[in-house]
Amino acid sequence: MPAKTRPGWRTAGALVAIFLAQSTAPSWAAGKIVGFDAAIAPGTIVVRTQERKLYLVLGSGAALQYKVGVGRVGRQWTGASVINGKYIRPNWAPPDAVRRDKPGLPKLIASGAPGNPMGEAALTLAGGEYAIHGTNVPNSIGSFVSYGCIRMYNRDIVDLYSRVSVGSPVLVTR
Repeated sequence: MPAKTRPGWRTAGALVAIFLAQSTAPSWAAGKIVGFDAAIAPGTIVVRTQERKLYLVLGSGAALQYKVGVGRVGRQWTGASVINGKYIRPNWAPPDAVRRDKPGLPKLIASGAPGNPMGEAALTLAGGEYAIHGTNVPNSIGSFVSYGCIRMYNRDIVDLYSRVSVGSPVLVTR
């Protein structure tokens, strides 16, 4: 499915990128610039589950850092993947593990529906049923809450969405 965007998102992303290129980001910008291992290629997304942080490596020893919600005990995973899809306000089909625990869920929850956990955007990961996505439950950010997906504030996933492409590498570590 091709990515769909709303008017103005690319413009907003460009403004954020301009400000982030400066030494300090404005207070309204998503993410914050932090020092990061220069050995990891720019454009790589690194999720550190124990920190509950996601980093987009910028290069030159810097990364954008975002606070995230991660898999709860028994649902966390580690490994390498790539982004294989980008979606704005996606529908959600609950994975089998979720449906086993919550058998009353429908097979598909439409975009914008109250029970849809995907938020404003999603980046799907190759090789599984996981995604990096927004959330309509912002108080879940910073916790061990999901079935393995990485949750972000909606403003943060919109920002990250504008900065990465299909094929961008993703590393998930403890």
